[in-house]
This record gives sequence, C-alpha cells and structure tokens, in this order.
Amino acid sequence: MPERIMYVQLKTGFNTDRGPAWITRLRFSKSWQTAYFRGRTLERYGGFDSNFYGLDTGEEFWISGPKRDRTDVRYSSQQPEIEEDVRAEYEAFLNGAPLPGRENG
Repeated sequence: MPERIMYVQLKTGFNTDRGPAWITRLRFSKSWQTAYFRGRTLERYGGFDSNFYGLDTGEEFWISGPKRDRTDVRYSSQQPEIEEDVRAEYEAFLNGAPLPGRENG
C-alpha cells in the first residue's frame, strides 16, 4: 500500500478549519479510495468541506499533500501537529526536498 506524508484535518464538530490537524504518514489503498490513519479506515467522498470520512465513526476529514508555504489550513492561523516519525522528512520538504514517493512530481 502506498504511504505518503500528508496534511490531515478533522472537520466534524469544528467550525471552519478549527479542528485538530496533523502532518502525518498515511497508508492508502492501491486505488487511493481508502486511507488508513491512526487506527481509522477512511473512505474517499465528495463532501462540502471534506474529502474523506471514517467508516466506523462517520467523522469527516480533509486530506491533502502538505504545502511548503504552510498554508494548509485555509481559514485559520492554527498550525498542524507534526508527528515525530515524519518530522525530519517534513522539515527537509519545507527546505526544498521532495516528499518520499513524490520525487518525480
């Protein structure tokens, strides 16, 4: 299963980009329709302000590639928690290196 360092934000229960957010490593199914995050199985769908939902909880999430300029959150100044197991790779990305798995784009 492909693994990628991604930006993830919980949308359910929080107004306009105020939910907790993480820079974390996700596993994806081969089709990229399913993501695995912190013991949750998330399925892709087209919500108003989310693009994945938890199969067990129905919680909605926004998942996207992280941005070098750190503008991942659109309507808030809140910054994501950077998980320790991705910190070195993420900091290298912020300094211009490609993210693992994205060397060609």
